[in-house]
Amino acid sequence: MKRLSILGSTGSIGINTLDVVSRFPDSFSIIALAAGTNLKLLKDQIKAFKPQIVSVLTETLAKELKRLLPRNYMPEIVYGNEGVAIVASLEEIDIVVSAIVGSAGLIPTYTAVKRGKHIALANKETLVMAGKIIVSEARKQNTKIIPIDSEHSAIFQSLQGNRKKYIKTIILTASGGPFLRYSHKRLATVAPREALNHPKWKMGKKVTIDSASLMNKGLEVIEAKWLFDIASENIKVYIHPQSIVHAMVEYTDGSVIAQLSHPDMRIPISYALSYPKRMPTMLSSLNLLEVGKLNFIPPDLKKFPALGLAYRALEDGETMPAVLNAANEIAVRAFLNRKIRFTDIPEIVERTMDVHHPRKIDCLEDVLIADCWAQQKAEEMISHLK
Repeated sequence: MKRLSILGSTGSIGINTLDVVSRFPDSFSIIALAAGTNLKLLKDQIKAFKPQIVSVLTETLAKELKRLLPRNYMPEIVYGNEGVAIVASLEEIDIVVSAIVGSAGLIPTYTAVKRGKHIALANKETLVMAGKIIVSEARKQNTKIIPIDSEHSAIFQSLQGNRKKYIKTIILTASGGPFLRYSHKRLATVAPREALNHPKWKMGKKVTIDSASLMNKGLEVIEAKWLFDIASENIKVYIHPQSIVHAMVEYTDGSVIAQLSHPDMRIPISYALSYPKRMPTMLSSLNLLEVGKLNFIPPDLKKFPALGLAYRALEDGETMPAVLNAANEIAVRAFLNRKIRFTDIPEIVERTMDVHHPRKIDCLEDVLIADCWAQQKAEEMISHLK
C-alpha cells in the first residue's frame, strides 16, 4: 500500500490522479490533500477518500470547509503556505504528487524533497525555476522524481534499460495547439476562449494557454534538461498534431525508441504511481490502423517565439529560467483578463528577460528573489503597452 499526498487535488492532474487511485483501493491510500479555493470539489474528494489532513489557501476558506463537512468525518484542516508544507512533508507519506499550477508549487515540492519523499512531478515550474537545487537535494536525500507530464513520462519510459552515455537526442512532441495553422496577424486577434480550446488535451487554463503559445513546450525543454541531465542542444521539439507519440529518444547507434498512447493523463499518472510496475488503466487500446498517419513538422519559431525564449533562458542559465517563468505567468494572467493580446505574451517575456542580468543560484531564496523581481517587471511592461 502506497500512501499519497496530492498537492493540487482539485486541478486537472489532481482529479485524474484520484480517478486512478479510486480504481486501485488495495494499492493506494490518500493521506493528505492540498487545494486552493474549489471547496465544493474538495468536499466531495474528502468524502470519497477520507484523508487525514487537508490544506486550503486561506484561514477563511478553512473555516468555510469545516462548516461544509459532515460531523461524522472531519480531517485536520490547515491553510496557507504553512498548511501546504505540512501536507507535503508528513512522516507517513510515501509519494507526494506535485500538481499545484505554476510557481506556487515550488516551495511545497522542495519541502517534500528535503523530507526525503518520492515525488510524482506534474509541476514543471519547480524544475524550470530551481532545477539545480531540486535535483541536488533529491540526490542528497536519495529521493526519486518520477515525471507525470506525458512527454517526460515518455522519455523516462524510453530510457528504461539503456545507459545515458548512449543517448544522442531527446525529442519532445507538441500538438501545436489550436493555432497551428493561424497566421501571425490572426494570432493577434484571438480571444481567451479560442486559446482555451485545445484540440487534444483537457488541462487547466494556464497550461492550456502555454500550450497554445508553445511556452509549455519550452518549459518542458528546461524540465527535461534537469530530469535527464541532457544539454539543450540535444533536446529537440517536433510538432505532432495527432498527440500519439509523446516523446522519442535517439541513441548513438541510430535506434529511436518512442512511447505511444492515447492523449490521456491517467496513463503517465498510473505509471508514476506504480513505477517500476504497471497497472491496467481500463482505457481502450491504441489502434494505429485507425490513427492512420503520424505527422511531424518543425515548430515555427517566428510565429511561436516563446519556444525560442525558453531555449535562450536555458542557455543563459542561473536565474534566467525563473525570470522567463515568472514573466510568462504574469503575461498569461493578463491575457486571460483581456488586458493584452495573445501575441503580447512572448513580447512581455522577452522584454523582461532583456533587462535581467542572470545571477548565480546558491539557495532557494535566490530563485524567489528573481521570481518576485520578474513578476514586478512584467507588470510594469504590461502597464506600458500601447
